[in-house]
Amino acid sequence: MTASLNTIEHADCLEYLRALPDESVDVTFADPPFNLKKKYNAYWDNLDVTQYVEWCHDWVREMARVTKPSGSIFVHNIPKWLSYYCQILNEIADFRHWISWEAIGTPLGKTLLPTHYGILFYAKDYSQLKFYDVRYPHHRCRKCNTLRKDYGGKKKRLHPFGPLVSDVWTDLHRIRHSKRRDRHPCQLPIPLMERIILMSTDEGDTVLDPFMGTGTTAVAAKRLGRNFMGCDIDPKYVRIATDHVDVIQPASKIGDVWVSLYLDQVATMRDADWDELQNHFDVPQPAQAIDTESIKFRDGKLKAIENAVYLQERKKPTLFELENLNTDQPQ
Repeated sequence: MTASLNTIEHADCLEYLRALPDESVDVTFADPPFNLKKKYNAYWDNLDVTQYVEWCHDWVREMARVTKPSGSIFVHNIPKWLSYYCQILNEIADFRHWISWEAIGTPLGKTLLPTHYGILFYAKDYSQLKFYDVRYPHHRCRKCNTLRKDYGGKKKRLHPFGPLVSDVWTDLHRIRHSKRRDRHPCQLPIPLMERIILMSTDEGDTVLDPFMGTGTTAVAAKRLGRNFMGCDIDPKYVRIATDHVDVIQPASKIGDVWVSLYLDQVATMRDADWDELQNHFDVPQPAQAIDTESIKFRDGKLKAIENAVYLQERKKPTLFELENLNTDQPQ
């Protein structure tokens, strides 16, 4: 098979990856099935543990192979399986971080309450790694707008936009409302992928996802002016993902700066871009006023910019439409 740029293919992940040249994409990201017996549209996620680990071993190595020396490898999963991925990746790439993404789970009994997913972050070659520090907005009280964290006498030295992103992400949340969710059991939020893309790529770089699902990675990449590649084994998910990407414009930016926009605010920005971005905001003065005052966008509402990313309203397919999608013509 031939994989095309900015196209989501109907294919098995291993078949797709094996057809790609060595060191041909800038970033690889995977959000594979968690092997928790979940029912997807066309298959059950219920392999024997040994089979699952062997399968993961194959596609993880293929992902590393196709990543450029300056590129990053990201894998999202529950901690149980990430511990297996680490054993594989430690042999062929350079560990950077285990990112903890806060998400309340279900009590399982005789165990601690699961409250996070993990995202492994590896460099293909740390000496050549492309990476950018990114920032997120200060966490504030919803009612009084006061900073949640007590910085004491150091407030005047705080960055007006917000702190640098650490390896614990508590500000980005799972998709909780059906109006924002496709008919897919494990859909990631777009701002999560946009943060990963902003810190690891430049405009025009290519992001590959071999488990594309309903297209979150492709949507995030296109919104930020990056190329995307990927596949999914289910032709119905491929159709949904392709429909989503088709209505996206590469316009998630303020001025000439690419940013992640969500719910009328900037969710993630590059640290290096603040010198230019600050010209679009009113910054509280004196510096200590940041304790109770947020920066304000000067040119109306950021929601208007975010909405302009879409050419038209994203329409969720009904169950009937999903069941009757034409599966004879893979997208």
